[in-house]
Amino acid sequence: MKNKIIVIAGPTAVGKTKYAIEAARSLDGEIVSADSMQLYQYMNIGSAKPDRKELLLARHHLIDEIDPRTPFSAAQYQKLAKIAIADIFARGRQPIISGGTGLYINSLIYDMDFSAPPVQNAYRLELENLAAIKGNAYIHKRLAEKDPDAAERIHPNNLKKMIRALEVIENSKSRIMSFENSFVKTADYETELVCLNRERPELYERINRRVDTLIEQGLVEEVQSLLDMGLAFDNVSMKGIGYKEIIGHLNGEYDLSQAIRMVKQHTRNYAKRQLTWFRRYESMKWFNLSEYQNDEDAIEDVITCLREKK
Repeated sequence: MKNKIIVIAGPTAVGKTKYAIEAARSLDGEIVSADSMQLYQYMNIGSAKPDRKELLLARHHLIDEIDPRTPFSAAQYQKLAKIAIADIFARGRQPIISGGTGLYINSLIYDMDFSAPPVQNAYRLELENLAAIKGNAYIHKRLAEKDPDAAERIHPNNLKKMIRALEVIENSKSRIMSFENSFVKTADYETELVCLNRERPELYERINRRVDTLIEQGLVEEVQSLLDMGLAFDNVSMKGIGYKEIIGHLNGEYDLSQAIRMVKQHTRNYAKRQLTWFRRYESMKWFNLSEYQNDEDAIEDVITCLREKK
């Protein structure tokens, strides 16, 4: 029988950690994180990593492994996660993918090819020069003429991505394909998808409470310690929600209360984007945790569902 991975997805602050741990304990599983922030070292508070007690309840992979000063990509995540999954299968255990980073989850469900097409250096240089002379809007207009769909998805300020899209068109005479048509499901294993959700008011209240807790736990001090290590806003790791806003506060751009409001708002916006992403998966099994009296009843239903599918 083909191996199967279980994916427990959901928006930030919905409660994925608790559910993934209970699933791992019940199904003889190990957890592979699909969180783009929790894999970084030293970034413990802002990423809301599982605490020491939670880490002892189930074995976790891809948490606290990457130096935040080191650039990290979805392609690297895919490679490391698939190594972890293969290792878990080899030991006769159940891989449980838990997280809310859609692209990371995508990279495990589909055979995504992150390799770049052949680059025409002269063409790229031409586009960079045009952007410097005529501005990003000119490049965006050029992209819109060649691929309106890509232009609609790519913000005019994202010059690097616009140039990449134009290079793809120039090199292969193809278009950047939509989410639905871009990927072929991997043949490495089968996938069972579960998404946890809550009613919006409850989810937003949980987000707001979590941000308050992160501040109480020392988020500001954590960000300052990262800056003292030589990290800066330009580092990809420091662009995560909670870090970038606190950097602005520490730079004197606004006071702490404003930073906290921004973190809460940006996190709520991110949760909406996560849910939009996960609704694209036709085979996703949804659980509205707000419909349950307590987590224990919901956990029982989730695990029962997974046992039946296993």
